[in-house]
Amino acid sequence: MTMARFVRWYGSSPLHLLVLIASFAVTGYVMVRLFAVRPLAVAIWFVGAAVLHDLILLPLYSLADLSAHKLLRHQAAREPQVPWINYLRVPAFLSGVLLLVWFPLIFDLSIPYPDAARLTEGVYLGRWLAVTGVLFVASALAFALKLRRVRRATHAKERPAPGHHAAP
Repeated sequence: MTMARFVRWYGSSPLHLLVLIASFAVTGYVMVRLFAVRPLAVAIWFVGAAVLHDLILLPLYSLADLSAHKLLRHQAAREPQVPWINYLRVPAFLSGVLLLVWFPLIFDLSIPYPDAARLTEGVYLGRWLAVTGVLFVASALAFALKLRRVRRATHAKERPAPGHHAAP
């Protein structure tokens, strides 16, 4: 089978398929190890995570995404159109994942473990807010650079070539 035929049949490169098989193998290994130790707790955790995501989180972030589309939609006809929503989604997603993973420390809900991290519990909220701010600023800068590049390309197309004069 040739590479082009494989890509047409599979839809991506063989490396993609290899990485996908490897990730399923690692996931299967972890599942076997987890279920061997505490099968009921793991099953409850998976069902709870699915219910929490599908019934609570999915509607919330879908509503937030739709609201962002409606609030931040700009219809300037003379401005070049740049897809902006992912420049908002990516830092919001990363900040949300950090919050989801570290919320007990961020909101001072964890049992204190002295000398475990050698940090007081009060520093996590400020640091999470700082990381969130950096993520949004970096995303805004990336968006501004993309917008500038698109505007330059648009204006370069509109200008007549040197030596050609526009008709009166």
